[in-house]
Amino acid sequence: MIVDDERDVVTLVKFLLERDGNQVTSAYDGADALAKLGVEPANAAAPVPDLIVLDVMMPVMDGYTVASRLGQNERTRAVPLLVLTAKGEMRELFQSAGNVAAYLEKPFDPRTLRERIAAILAKKK
Repeated sequence: MIVDDERDVVTLVKFLLERDGNQVTSAYDGADALAKLGVEPANAAAPVPDLIVLDVMMPVMDGYTVASRLGQNERTRAVPLLVLTAKGEMRELFQSAGNVAAYLEKPFDPRTLRERIAAILAKKK
């Protein structure tokens, strides 16, 4: 799943991941992501992804709040997060979120993104 309010970023990341054979869903803000994941409102039938690419700065609900709520939910707490940030200093906020597998600063190199995602998914298997 890709969670980012910048539609161009979502389109690019989705294209790269689907090209690598992944199924990709997207959300354009944190509240939308939590709803699609069945966290808020609770929906145990909602699919849980293998990985979430999560932007930090978003309207409605920021990435830090999303990460925190995912960590509090039994179904989603183990889903690894790759955090996209335009601000490196935001990393300190995520130190308590045990599910952050990697950080990547915007603008990012598409090859680096694909390599990090492949490494995270390989660890899950």
